[in-house]
Amino acid sequence: MAGYLSESDFVMVEEGFTTRDLLEELTLGGPQDEGTSFFVADLGDVVKKHLRFLKNLPRVRPFYVVKCNSSPGVLRALAELGLGFSCANKAEMELLRHIGVPAHKIIYTSPCKQAAQVKQAARLGIRMLSFDNEVELAKVARSHPTARMVLRIATDDSCSPARLSMKLGATLKSCRHLLETAKKMNMEVVGVSFHVGSGCSSDPQAFTQSIADARLVFEMGTELGYRMHILDLGGGFPGTEDSKVRFEEMASVINSALDMYFPEGCGVDILAEPGRYYVASAFTLAVRIVAKKEVPSDQTGLDEEDGASPKSIVYHISEGVYGAFNCVFFDNACPMPILQKKPSPDQRVYSSSLWGPTCDDLDHVAEGLCLPELQLGDWLIFENMGAYTVGTTASCSGQQTCQTTYAMSRVTWEAVRGRLLPPEEDTEDMCKPLSCGWEIADTLCVGPVFAPTSII
Repeated sequence: MAGYLSESDFVMVEEGFTTRDLLEELTLGGPQDEGTSFFVADLGDVVKKHLRFLKNLPRVRPFYVVKCNSSPGVLRALAELGLGFSCANKAEMELLRHIGVPAHKIIYTSPCKQAAQVKQAARLGIRMLSFDNEVELAKVARSHPTARMVLRIATDDSCSPARLSMKLGATLKSCRHLLETAKKMNMEVVGVSFHVGSGCSSDPQAFTQSIADARLVFEMGTELGYRMHILDLGGGFPGTEDSKVRFEEMASVINSALDMYFPEGCGVDILAEPGRYYVASAFTLAVRIVAKKEVPSDQTGLDEEDGASPKSIVYHISEGVYGAFNCVFFDNACPMPILQKKPSPDQRVYSSSLWGPTCDDLDHVAEGLCLPELQLGDWLIFENMGAYTVGTTASCSGQQTCQTTYAMSRVTWEAVRGRLLPPEEDTEDMCKPLSCGWEIADTLCVGPVFAPTSII
């Protein structure tokens, strides 16, 4: 074991004990304060995602995107599994160093960095940084001259809800000039990165074009005398099963493109920066109704139809967009609640909306819901709440505004303690049944593709 995660960091549960069982225990036996909210995090689900990643992308080493969810339990679990980490700011770098992650497993991938944060990366020994323009390159040259630079290129992310290339990434036309400028500044350029867009791209072929473009930039760099050996595929991997494109389909497209443009044995180290992929489905949020208001029919303008009431109900819940539901802003999420108390089939439903606990008109969580009338203190459950909901302002102390209870099955913990896969020097295949969580029946067979992540 690497020693990042211990049994004291999570609740040990037996196989067959589900997330819903733990939620039931915590909501019934927990504090009665109506303002209480909490997450339940299934670390077994995180382990399952890791094995799935290794199985489907055997040539790619994952560097988890810390900004997606920086809760201590997640970071410790992923560090225990041997992942590297992708940071966007000083706080994230310090958080990782605080829990003991070595500098060679951390990359600083934001192309838009403050000079003070570049200096902090240098002090912490973090060497791999990215750039996409001359100003950024000059900034790093002054503050971190021994950095190993990766040139971020723009991509076609038109199918993504979060089009990052509108502001980040160099065009192919500008790449040779940037590489020549880096040479004049005596900066070491070691590779290329890109990002096809956040939010589960609906067109996996975007990876194919981006990998092809990266090949061209590799050739430019080689011509100029650089040792180009890092290809960073970025993120955009789906984190839930209801995504338009399944992870396996996306991985198949990536593998085909890698075989064509960066075949095995070419000496290129291939990285990726998954975020939501690892954590989205692992977190479930429980919140309470803290206030309610009935809006009469003469204000709603609705007509009673098919037994539905024209009355509308506004509910205020114990978390809002400035807390656990910041995914509404950060990730264009549309949260859908599950009632802890199952309503009877003949119970009347009302047009309902959910608002956070503040008086801000932007603190709007969900609209147009058909719900039975709820009471103060009732619990609402939200699944798939692990991405851009937790730790966006976490400190090194790990304090969160919304408490998280981590859980893992005993079988999964025993597998993690055994390091899941053979050590680096072991070349024998390994294939055995492994339950990675509470509701997993599949057997994942993973060859010896795992090695401790490092970019040095």
